[in-house]
Order: sequence, then structure tokens, then C-alpha cells
Amino acid sequence: MINKIFHYHRSSKHNQHAFAPGPGQLDWASQPDPFRRYEGAEVLPLIKAAQTEGPTFSEALSPNKVSACPLNLESVSQLFFDCLALSAWKAFQGSKWALRVNPSSGNLHPTEGYLICGPIQGLTDKPSVFHYSPETHGLEIRAHFSMETWEKMRLSEDTLFVGLSSIHWREAWKYGQRAYRYCQHDLGHALAALNISCAGLGWRTHLMDHLTHSDLETILGLPFKDESEIEVPDCLVAVLPSGNEPNINLNEPDYIQEFSSLDWQGTPNILSRSHMDWSGIDEVSKAASKSDRSLPNVCKREDHSNLIEDDTFPLRKAIHQRRSAVAMDGKTQIARDTFYQFLIKTVPNACPLPFQTFPWEPQVHLGLFVHRIDDLPRGVYILVRNKNHLEDLKSTFSKHFKWEKPEGCSDELDLFLLEEYDCRRMAAGVSCGQEIAGAGCFSLGMISAFEEPLKNYGPWFYPRLYWECGAIGQVLYLQAEVSGIRSTGIGCFLDDPVHHIFGIKDTSYQSLYHFTVGGPVDDNRLTTMPPY
Repeated sequence: MINKIFHYHRSSKHNQHAFAPGPGQLDWASQPDPFRRYEGAEVLPLIKAAQTEGPTFSEALSPNKVSACPLNLESVSQLFFDCLALSAWKAFQGSKWALRVNPSSGNLHPTEGYLICGPIQGLTDKPSVFHYSPETHGLEIRAHFSMETWEKMRLSEDTLFVGLSSIHWREAWKYGQRAYRYCQHDLGHALAALNISCAGLGWRTHLMDHLTHSDLETILGLPFKDESEIEVPDCLVAVLPSGNEPNINLNEPDYIQEFSSLDWQGTPNILSRSHMDWSGIDEVSKAASKSDRSLPNVCKREDHSNLIEDDTFPLRKAIHQRRSAVAMDGKTQIARDTFYQFLIKTVPNACPLPFQTFPWEPQVHLGLFVHRIDDLPRGVYILVRNKNHLEDLKSTFSKHFKWEKPEGCSDELDLFLLEEYDCRRMAAGVSCGQEIAGAGCFSLGMISAFEEPLKNYGPWFYPRLYWECGAIGQVLYLQAEVSGIRSTGIGCFLDDPVHHIFGIKDTSYQSLYHFTVGGPVDDNRLTTMPPY
């Protein structure tokens, strides 16, 4: 199976002479419906919650700063309002489209959300499985189940579960073979959004990563018969409002089989009238599905949360006003300390949230292209997010790199200047010629350990490398809002030319996601309308 992972990864690379296979001209008439509906299912409306009440961004990301909210209709409404809901509608020349609080490649949103819970005051008096509808900010009832099953499933007195899945076709319609990567980025965005949303309520999360693909299918009532629009279950996250330690049984959960006999309500809507087959995506998805209850080694992390600077910016304001910049102005500069705050927020030892969702050692490092930062020279830098990889990175990267600590950088932040030069043109060039990568304050490539973690854990770890990248991306998005600028993810980059910049000659490390941060250029032709 691992050979299929390597084959897909190679076949989905972009290079200067050829992009990964794509659809060519888009069939706009078959653009997938961005909203999954379960036709015939009863819908329970949630409360359109306030956007500005609650903790600041820094308070939410700092441990033990936010008191836990009670579990009820209001708090569940706020949870989904802050992690998967709509943030606005846009309109231009007769076209209208929705934006969401969770980012997505091409605004195509392959990620679906589900709620599994026991009785909750004001919401339901029965243990239930719901599908979350961002279009209506409501919960579609998929099935009810017994209290006996819920007693077996729950981890503490107050527990609920959020399931996330992907519809690969939504991305493949536009991006072809590379779409599986983008779906996993988006899953990471959604996981981070969920984690941060929970933090805003004083709740914590636990990734139920011992469950298999088959377990998740059964719990979420998937898959569907239509293979062209198959919805793949990705993960289940336990949400713990009570603060109690979860009691996880790694043996076969005896409640799983009981979900297979539930009376599932509603029929999933058809998203497109026609489809294009991308067998490579189906193959890698099956190869990367988890078939056993193994877990990665849980890492112990140091606490450097003192590096997080206090701010007064409301968390929910940052969440709901977040946008992806479509262009950068090429002139905005930021202070060096502001830049360091961006980096601190991506390091699990300094900023546990949202990375506590991932129990494994950090695998992803940031290869940085610095363009416009006060008191820092332009050039190529590296942020090492896991000290255990430092010496290996030094031996893998180009031998002529400096590995110098920049001025004003904390000893606890492993940031190094590798090479000093004006890299704006190069950053744009390896980002498929997109000027936005060179016109911002800085851009970056997320360079992940690749071959070793896949061999250590197995093919199922492949999407998790992208989840980690997506979580980093969501933090960068929110930090940009707090800093008064904007950011955007870049999925189109030239894989091996990026590796060449850093001197990577094999698959020990691979660049999996790119990002740019800077002063945005707004498109004033667009009309903005409220989400609901």
C-alpha cells in the first residue's frame, strides 16, 4: 500500500514542464453543489450566535485562560457557528456564492461535518447522529440510537463527538489528480477550526485516531452507493466540555456494530449531473484508509506559551471576518515582532492550540521566503517546529546554508536564516507563477518529514501530514486578521523546484502546502451580504 502512496504523490506533482493531470476546460454546468443535503431528514435549527462575544484570540490559544461553558443548545450552536458555518455571501454580475469560516481550496468545500451526541438541553432528548448543514446553520437528523449505546460510547459525563468527512469530487471537478491533497488540507483547516472553536468555549478535544476507516463509516452512516460522489469518513473528534480526562479503550469498541443497524434518515442529494473519473484519487484514498487500531507515539511537549503576546482582538471577530486574499499590494511591511508572533503561533511547544489535536510529533517545518519585514534581511529562512529534526534537516539541506539566528528571535524559537537575497521573483515562480507569493510580506512552503513517518506508521499517516499543514494554515489565516493584514493558501506550486531551493534531493522531506501573508488588494466590484 505504501508504494501506492508514493506513486500518487509523484503523479500529483507540478513541475515546470508539466502540471499534474487536470480536467482542462471546466464543465461549469457540472460544478458540484457546495451543500450536502439529506433530503427527507428533519432539520433542527441552531442559534445564529454572536460574532464578537467571548475571549480574545490570544486567550483562546493560551492554556486554561477560558472557563468552560455549559453543554446546551446555545453552546453547540456557537461551536458550529465558529467552525463550519457560513461567514458571508458574495455576488458579482448575477453570480452569488457563499464564504465559510473554514477555508477551502477554490472555495469548493469538500469537508462535511457530523454531530454524535447524547441528550443535550434544548437540542435533543435522545442520543442522535446529525449532519451539520452550513447552508441553514441547522442539524439534519440522520438517526437516533439507544442510551445504552451512548453510555458505552461517551468518554466522560459531558461528551459529544464531531465527525469530519470529504467528498473528493468537489475538488477533483476543478483540480483533477492533485485534488486529494487539497481535500486533506481542508480537513486540516476544519480540524483546527473545530479545535479553536472549542477553545473559545473553554472546551478541549481529543482525536479518536484509534478508530478504523470501517468504524468511521459505520458511526457516520457512510458510504453511499454513488461511487462518483463518494463521501469518505476522515476522523472523529471527541469534544470534552467537562474537562475530565478521556478514558480511551483501544480494543474493539463494542458500540460500533450497534450503529450498523440504525434506521438512517434522509437521502443525500446529487451534487453534479455528470462526472469525470479520477481513479488515482480513489486508489490513494483506499491505500491511505486506516485498517487497524494502531496509534502514533504520543509526544510530550514543552510549555513555552509565555511567548504568546496578549492581544485585545476578539477571537470570533477574527474567525468570521477571515478571508483569503486574492492579491497582495507589494508594499505593505510588518514589524519583526509581528512576524515572530506568526511563527510562534505555529509551534506546538509555544502554542498548544490547535496542535494538541494531533498527538504525534510535529512533522512539518516552514521554509520561509522573507520579502518585507522590518529589521530582517530578505532571504530564505527555516522555522524548525520539532527540535528532534534539526540535525537531520541540516544534513539534508544545501551545505552552503548559513543556519544563523536572526536578531530579536527568542532562543526558544528555532528560526534560522539560510541564505540572504531578494527571493520575491523566485517565490512567485515556484508558486506556479502566482505574483501573490512574492508581493506579500512573506511566503512559505510547509516542508514535511515524509518517507520516515510513512514507513514508521504506515500509509494511513499520509493524509495526516496534510492535516498538520492545514492546521498551520488556519492559524496563519487568523493571525493575519489579528495583525490587520491578510493571507491565503497556495496549493499550486512546483514541487521539485521548491525542493531544489532547499537542496532536498530525495523523499526524506517534501513540500506539501504553500502560503503567503501580506497587505491585501480588495476587489471592490464584489457585493458582500450577511451569511444568514
